[in-house]
Amino acid sequence: MQVTRASDYAIRVMIHLASVPAGERQSLAGLARATGAPESFLAKILQSLSRAELIVSRRGKAGGFELLALGRQSSMREVIEAIEGPVLLNLCLHSSENCDQKQHCLPHRAWEKAQQAMLAVLDTTMIADMAAQDTQRPVVIELPDADAKMTGS
Repeated sequence: MQVTRASDYAIRVMIHLASVPAGERQSLAGLARATGAPESFLAKILQSLSRAELIVSRRGKAGGFELLALGRQSSMREVIEAIEGPVLLNLCLHSSENCDQKQHCLPHRAWEKAQQAMLAVLDTTMIADMAAQDTQRPVVIELPDADAKMTGS
């Protein structure tokens, strides 16, 4: 299983929105710059996050995208599932899927354990916690090398 680019961008957008002051709106262009996502692709991701009620969009001069309380408290799993649907390592782990092999399938138990471990990590990794870590990063300002000499022609 591999997380899609859409889910990766969705998580990055959510972290960015959680790192700005509550009530502050961000433009599509600003979110695209912050995440490195193409605007047209990001617009579709933002629609999915809005449908999941993790963010809200407002039109007009003071418009933009804003994180809702539910979004601020969301986990990585909730964000991924807003984009992709249920997170499953194997189709046989879906509760509605009926597999004739399940009773004597040797790898099934391993799939279940791996699924539980993955979901435990995704459920306990919170957007707000990642945003707080992001704002605690030291700001690095690159200065010109003091020993460098300017040359002219």
